[in-house]
Amino acid sequence: MKTPPAPARTLPAIDNDNRAYWTGGEHGRLMICRCGHCGYYVHPPVPFCPQCESSDVAPEPVSGRGRIASFTVNHKVWVPGLAAPYVLALVALDEQEDVRLVCNITHCDPDAVRFDMPVVVWFENHEDLWVPFFRPVEQAA
Repeated sequence: MKTPPAPARTLPAIDNDNRAYWTGGEHGRLMICRCGHCGYYVHPPVPFCPQCESSDVAPEPVSGRGRIASFTVNHKVWVPGLAAPYVLALVALDEQEDVRLVCNITHCDPDAVRFDMPVVVWFENHEDLWVPFFRPVEQAA
């Protein structure tokens, strides 16, 4: 059986600050900016640390693990070809609770998604970008 093509996605504008976040998935790495002075993770990526105001901020790989902090199950097809229902979530990264990524939760029934569910990142390639998605840890094996 032939796999249907992925739905068209609106891709982000890439700049020097967010390039690593959107391209790290090519190598299986979730890249989050981190302050070299105080160690604070910074997301969305900006060229300074909001914690200590240092400009010593650079992307580095994180574990790609987190927990669902909030979510909604969408039943409306907002983009042609995007199957409904689908889950849109805020995932709090294990490295720092206040780093929360907006993403889709996949590889499970939308009704099975729960608050605080442990999840792990995976990536989907679109053009020259790698979009991060998350799935339940037990589905990652």
